Amino acid sequence: MLWRPQKGRRLNLAAHPSIELTKYELLDEIGHGGMATVFRARDPRLNREVAVKVIHRHLRESPEVTARFRSEALAVAKIKHPNIVEVYDVSAEDELDKYLVVELIRGMTLRQLLLEHGPLPPEVAACIGVEVARALAAAHREGIVHRDIKPENVLLRTAIELDKRPGGESARVKLTDFGIAKLLDAQGVTHTGQVLGSPAHMAPEQIEGGEVDARADVFGAGVLLYEMLTGVLPFEGKNPAQVLRKVLEGVFLPAERQLPRVGSAYGKIANRALSHSPADRFSTATEMADALEIALSEVGVQDVRTEIERYLESPDDYAVEHNRSIADRLSQSASEARSEGELVRAAGLFNRALAYRPDDTQLLAEVAGLARRGRFKKRLTTIALFVGVVGMMMAGLLWWNAARAREAARERAGKAKISALEQIRALTQKASTQSTAKPVETIEPKAESEPREQVSPKRVRVHKSPRAEALPSTVKRYVKTPVVGPQNARVRIDGQLLQWFDRHELTLGPHTFEFVPPNNECCETSPPITVEVVEGEGDQIIRGDIRFRPATLQLNAPDGSRASCGIGGVLVAGGVRSIPMNRPSRTLSCTIFPPPGMDGEPKQIDADLRPGRVFILTDS
Repeated sequence: MLWRPQKGRRLNLAAHPSIELTKYELLDEIGHGGMATVFRARDPRLNREVAVKVIHRHLRESPEVTARFRSEALAVAKIKHPNIVEVYDVSAEDELDKYLVVELIRGMTLRQLLLEHGPLPPEVAACIGVEVARALAAAHREGIVHRDIKPENVLLRTAIELDKRPGGESARVKLTDFGIAKLLDAQGVTHTGQVLGSPAHMAPEQIEGGEVDARADVFGAGVLLYEMLTGVLPFEGKNPAQVLRKVLEGVFLPAERQLPRVGSAYGKIANRALSHSPADRFSTATEMADALEIALSEVGVQDVRTEIERYLESPDDYAVEHNRSIADRLSQSASEARSEGELVRAAGLFNRALAYRPDDTQLLAEVAGLARRGRFKKRLTTIALFVGVVGMMMAGLLWWNAARAREAARERAGKAKISALEQIRALTQKASTQSTAKPVETIEPKAESEPREQVSPKRVRVHKSPRAEALPSTVKRYVKTPVVGPQNARVRIDGQLLQWFDRHELTLGPHTFEFVPPNNECCETSPPITVEVVEGEGDQIIRGDIRFRPATLQLNAPDGSRASCGIGGVLVAGGVRSIPMNRPSRTLSCTIFPPPGMDGEPKQIDADLRPGRVFILTDS
């Protein structure tokens, strides 16, 4: 479990008078959840610090709860994997307190990292996704489903602690709290009105109470990957009921459209993991990890742990270097894909590079050229198919006509022979009946050397389809350009600024679209994209994504004060926090607590957040 040293903090044993552990010395309270209280403790026998999770009294009083707790703990203890928090010990059956002793992790949770730095660089998010998926695969091999994959349950170990570990395989990413959701569900804890697990991270079948298997964890890993890539959840709502309904509906904005820098490769992996039907997801966590590693290899990332190390050592420096170099790596991979004839993959890589360098004229030319090449290839394929079909039809007609001609010639030749014989017989009979014999004129059949009557086959005239010819530039189609983001945005098409909600009549072929925010304070300018307008029925839809800038929350209060703002986290006096925004406004309910030892009641404040603006919390 996670522990971050806090200056001056001591365990108040008076707050836990009923806890009596003979084998461990309790030092600090680390956390408090719906099932247990977690302590930092010392194991005097091995002289090491551990985390002790003691289940709450109302749960331990149930014999069924304690039996299942021990059974689940023993099952999790079998999992040996560098990315899973190790289980050291479990309470004996005759002990009053029921507890679990696990590895103590010094560092931060993935949730804390996201709150401090927002969306992670896509390569870092994918690397952490690989580590989590490998951990889940190890658990699934032992028949254990986690059921509650979320950033709070992903721990990030400090580099200092890694250096102190004697031998063995080290890892920064650790997954914890296996089986807790299953235990709570089995014991009817949800009967009290609690929502089992974290609504936004739960698979649809888990919400509906259906059969839950490893693919439910794949869904949870997909939600985790989406949030790391974009900084927001795929399914959001004002309350748990709204979130659960959206998960069951299965509708979300694809990650690569939520944030273009994500790119299609990582976006497709997240989208597949988030499929509503378990059959449409990755069948195993290993399959998801393999897909992420293949996508990482396209940009030169071979060692996921080294990449995570580099980022955690200095997130800001890594981000600067990543933004500087990633476009070059993407362009190189795109050029290789283009030379291999993989135009779709090349287009995805070039478009992601363009998201990092929207003003790069060379990249714009590459994307436009690729669009033209794709259109030409499509037309060439259509023409080849048409010519092939017509050729087969012509060959069939010629063969059929030739066969009919040969049959007709044979039939006429037979009739001619029969007619000649009949004429000979008739003349012979006539000559025998006449009194004066006259020489009989014999009609000889035509000599074989004389040319026979020839039947020419019908000529088939082939008319080329007008679609086989290059489409004239005058052919047009209506295009709609809906915007995901501020609704007072506009769209610039081929340099002309227009209203996004109008229908635009455009010629077929590639066009450049740029979705323009109402101002630079609220939103980030999206990079221009090149899209080909193609033939089809109805209006062609080209969606624009404009990201809202994060809001800033600041606490101005006496030293020692702190504010708790729900998903906005906890702020200390003088602290600031960046809050991701996906809409024009967002309200957080914050509670400001006075400094320790100072009189005063906590103060409730609603923080009305706006993209790109600072909201100052004050206790005055």
